[in-house]
Amino acid sequence: MILGRVIGTVWATRKDEKLEGLKLQVVEPVGLDFKPTGGFVVAIDSVEAGVGEIVLVAQGSSARQTKATKDRPVDAVIMAIVENLELSDEAALEAELEARRREVERRLAEQPEI
Repeated sequence: MILGRVIGTVWATRKDEKLEGLKLQVVEPVGLDFKPTGGFVVAIDSVEAGVGEIVLVAQGSSARQTKATKDRPVDAVIMAIVENLELSDEAALEAELEARRREVERRLAEQPEI
């Protein structure tokens, strides 16, 4: 999946009949800091995302797994609008790992010898 921002809409009055009624959006991939990483993808919008929203885009055969895109000539689909993104920093992850390691060692030490 790609994290991206909707930056525009594609208007196509003449298109394959299987695309009739589907909204085409231009999505710019972004990093975890929400800054553009370059490029763009045109995706079918299955969740009514608006310009400026952060979204998740599925590509390839996965793009044809939504109700809106099943059996349609689609290579990318917006399938989620991101309301929140929570990340842990490296120090917090290392501290959590160390706490888990100590807990495992404590439990092992409490087990009776066989």
